[in-house]
Amino acid sequence: MLADLDIAVLLPCYNEEKTILNVVRGFRQALPRARIYVYDNNSTDDTALKAALAGAIVRTERRQGKGNVVRRMFADIDADIYIMADGDGTYSPEDAPQLVLTLLTERSDMVVGTRRGVTADAGRNGHAFGNRLFNRLYRHAFGADFTDIFSGYRVFSRRFVKSFPALSGGFEIETEMSVHASRLKLPVSELALDYGRRPEGSTSKLSTFRDGAKILWMFALLMKETRPFAFFGMLGLLFMATSLVFMEPVLVEYFRTGLVPRLPTWVLSVSLMLIAFLMGTVGLILDSLARSRAEQLRIHYLSLPQVAAPVHQDGRSAADTPRAPSEMPAAATLAGANR
Repeated sequence: MLADLDIAVLLPCYNEEKTILNVVRGFRQALPRARIYVYDNNSTDDTALKAALAGAIVRTERRQGKGNVVRRMFADIDADIYIMADGDGTYSPEDAPQLVLTLLTERSDMVVGTRRGVTADAGRNGHAFGNRLFNRLYRHAFGADFTDIFSGYRVFSRRFVKSFPALSGGFEIETEMSVHASRLKLPVSELALDYGRRPEGSTSKLSTFRDGAKILWMFALLMKETRPFAFFGMLGLLFMATSLVFMEPVLVEYFRTGLVPRLPTWVLSVSLMLIAFLMGTVGLILDSLARSRAEQLRIHYLSLPQVAAPVHQDGRSAADTPRAPSEMPAAATLAGANR
């Protein structure tokens, strides 16, 4: 069913010599006709050599950071379907065909392989806590389209890849992908998968506090860009509340005595109130601009060709083929659907 599709497997790697050989071989076995790309991100070990020995197409990206690698991969490679995974062996290549079939049968533009139990144990307690915190924050800020925004195992259509801005430089790239899909109301699906552990001697490149701070900053930037009225509205309410705190004792004294003995405090409170109204006005104006940008992005997305599902000998496409209950995604969702 997948033989007629041009599938590219994308593996961003940094010092993954202990795992990359088996990862590449696993994808070659699961998807024999797929092109497998390993983008080496300044590794100091034999990652590139072992990837080449396993049969992967090895390329390099000098700008350090996963986001920089993903941006380069999406710009360089043309395919019908893109599979992105990590090179650390925590995602099973055997799940790739099911992810691709989910993309086709659900007519989605992105399928996220959600990790079973990742919020309970992500290798380190700090990572598990961060996953719970940021997934909850995402649902409040951008919607309930995703349950695991940090999963690195994803399948994309060409329209998603070629319409995705990819502005992030590091591990916050998955968050940006999720926001892009939620912002444009793209059809997305989720498929619950087992999540493995790194082998002995392989270490995570994710820093709990440094990368957590970057992701939190990316949340703020993306909310400012995609929901400016909510972003600046919250800042305006903060300034207004602070203004009222300073203003209250001055007003009480004025109504009691008719005097304003704390003139600097009154000037400060009035200034803060003016800033609050200014924040609301800025948010209202930028909200119109954000909607216009979203419309342009969606028009560009719609101008790209959609992936055609493989056709069976009886003339039915894969998207029209009934699926057994065991083959249905464990958690599938369509962005923009009524909840």
